[in-house]
Amino acid sequence: MILNYNNASIYYEIHGEGPVLLLLHGFLESATMWEKFIPEVASKYTIITMDFPGHGKSECIDKEHTMELLAEVVHALLLELNINSVSIMGHSMGGYVALAFAEKYDEKLQKLALLNSTSAEDSADRKLNRERAIQVISRNPAAFISMAISNLFSENTHQKYASEIQNLKNEALKFPLEGILAAVIGMKNRKDRTTILKNFSKEKILICGKNDLIVPYETSKTLASHTLSKLIELDGGHMGMVENLKEITKIYT
Repeated sequence: MILNYNNASIYYEIHGEGPVLLLLHGFLESATMWEKFIPEVASKYTIITMDFPGHGKSECIDKEHTMELLAEVVHALLLELNINSVSIMGHSMGGYVALAFAEKYDEKLQKLALLNSTSAEDSADRKLNRERAIQVISRNPAAFISMAISNLFSENTHQKYASEIQNLKNEALKFPLEGILAAVIGMKNRKDRTTILKNFSKEKILICGKNDLIVPYETSKTLASHTLSKLIELDGGHMGMVENLKEITKIYT
């Protein structure tokens, strides 16, 4: 299905019935990342998935897709569907967007789950890495996509998840260059929302991988303690929905 947002087509899907659970994918991903999870939980929830602008089947909106803008797209979709109460699980960048949504629409959010994500802003080093990424994307997007997706998995799991890694790469190669750049710029410029997470008074969960190279386990542990969030530790890396599907499914069934 398609939502028209500022003359851009935003792709979304609805599955199942019950309380609404909105799933927000990460950078260089799309709604397809939830395909194996949906059948397991659709008997308990109305599942909504969407492609962020410039990802999957959704068109770009701007040269920078800020977390605030992406949260507004999420809100517009909920308005379109007449939904006033929602739980959100966001993976990585999807978690950043979920927090931006929580900041503005706290009253509509019933449960917040950050999957391999953080409320922190980029460190100075990370911002530099984003700058370098922008240069590489502009020169050689295919090389960047291949490297970035490989880096989402720890090296010792590359063989085990070879087909999943290749599928992710094949899909991301179809994304518009401007959409990838807009997301990198948006993530680089995002603000710290740790106070938002701490002040969110309803159920909040951090789902983290002990071998996550992007959002380190110790960082998640400290954040959970500081924000009084429930911490769920998984024996995996940054791609929990691929590496720990069964464990994540159990959280929602």
